[in-house]
Order: sequence, then structure tokens, then C-alpha cells
Amino acid sequence: MLRLIASIPSPDTGVIDLGPLSIHMYGLMLLLAIAACVGLTGLRWTRRGGDWDLVLRVAVWGVAGGIVGARAYHVVTSWDQVPDPKWRGVFAVWEGGLGIWGGILLGTIVGAVVVRRSGVRVFPFLDAAAPGLLLAQAIGRVGNWWNQELFGKPTDLPWALEIDEAHRPLEYLDSETFHPTFLYESLYCLGLMGLLLLLDSRFRFRPPALFALYISLYTAGRFFEELIRVDPAHELAGLRLNAWVSIVVFVASTAFFVWWQFLRRRGDDTRPAAPPKGPAMAIPKGRVRSAR
Repeated sequence: MLRLIASIPSPDTGVIDLGPLSIHMYGLMLLLAIAACVGLTGLRWTRRGGDWDLVLRVAVWGVAGGIVGARAYHVVTSWDQVPDPKWRGVFAVWEGGLGIWGGILLGTIVGAVVVRRSGVRVFPFLDAAAPGLLLAQAIGRVGNWWNQELFGKPTDLPWALEIDEAHRPLEYLDSETFHPTFLYESLYCLGLMGLLLLLDSRFRFRPPALFALYISLYTAGRFFEELIRVDPAHELAGLRLNAWVSIVVFVASTAFFVWWQFLRRRGDDTRPAAPPKGPAMAIPKGRVRSAR
């Protein structure tokens, strides 16, 4: 009884009905995550001399690309988890099932194309967006709580998550509380967001070093999260597929960060991150990222 009192309850349903309107909370969390990311990125980008118009355009196309990439990654790597009938289940994003790796990859590519076609340098924009992406991930993970998914192994810790029997893996039907991995990742992303904002205010990063640091730090934490998750996943040599992806991406992004920030011979590029809005606009002192 004590253990159940000191635990996190799960919602009975992920849908809230308001008269004829049904609100899928997973989808609502995604919308809130996007709005928060756009807001933080817009504030950071305009302080670098950019404008809101570009941020909004990147959001529209980048989010669309990110959702397609995230769903495609999940469908390809977890076909057995796609709801029946498959032809409809492939598009049922509101029921969960977004692979963050595909989302970040395709969303970044599409967003970069929009930035490039606007005549603005891509790398500074990536650095401006990095903290906002972490904020979006932190909010988006709450959607997993509404769907009772992506939790960890059974635990008796005071912050254990209650999971209904219908959502438990067969091997854990007798367990009632589990590690709330959605909460671990959400808090971790919030902490990383604060860390990146602090580092960016105190050090001069050579774009896109801050974005690379975001990828490195996130994948480091994601690796350990994968060690305790119990949702179905393909495995290789005893490790879940996403754990291997975390290792590979961590090594690549960390190596790039060290090489780009400290080892690469630096030029003398003093162009502003974004073109001036008008002849009277001045770039705030100290906000121009230079390659030194």
C-alpha cells in the first residue's frame, strides 16, 4: 500500500472528450513542444540579428519533415508495433510511435534547406535552435505518459510509475510500478537546455559546435535510458538498437565538436549570422559568431 501511495499514477486514457471534440493528449503535447521550441529559438535568433519570419518558415517545414522522419524511423524499425490495420496504423501518429533519430535527421535537413534558400548561414541557425529542440523533447515526452508507453523496468522507488495491466509487457504482468523513463528523459533534456544556455552565454562557440554538443550530451543520456527500457525493440549483441544508435551518434558528434571547436584551422569569417533587416539595424555587440 505504501509503495502505491508513493508512486506516479498514469492516466486512464490518452483522449479527453470535450463534447463532440476529442483531444488526443499525445498530439497536444507535440503541439506544445513545437510552440515552445519556436518561441525559444525565435528569441535567440532575433538576438543574433535574424527575424521571426525565417524561424516560422523553418518551423512549418522542419516540423513536417521531422514528423515524417520520426514516424518513418519507427515504422521501419518497429513494424510489429504499428497498429492494425497497417495501412492506417502507419499514419496513426496520435497513438504514439515517433523515433526521435529520424525526426532530428530529416527535420534538420529540411530546416537547413529552408535556411539556405533564404540566403542565411545554416550553422548559426542550428546553434540558435539547439536549446529549443531540447525544450521540445522535454515537453514531448509527457505524451508518452498519457499513452502509458516507453517506461522502464519494474521498481519500488517512490517516484515509480503505475502502469495498467493492459499496457505491461507479458513478462512483467505481475509488476505494478515501473521506472518513469519518460520523466527521466524530460528532466534530463530540461537540464541540458539550461546547460547549453549557460555555456552559450559564457563561451564563444564556432557554429555549429553548440548543436553538436547538444547531440553528444543527449545521446549520452539516451544510452543509459535504453538500458532500463522494456518496450519491444530489436537487439544486436545484447544491446537495443537505439542504444547502438546512441553510441554511434555520440562518438561522431563528439569527435566533430572537438575537431570543429578546437582543432580545425579557423578562418576569419566575421559575417553576421543573419543579413540585416534594414540599414538602421545594428547587430548586438558580442552576438556575432566568428570563426577564430
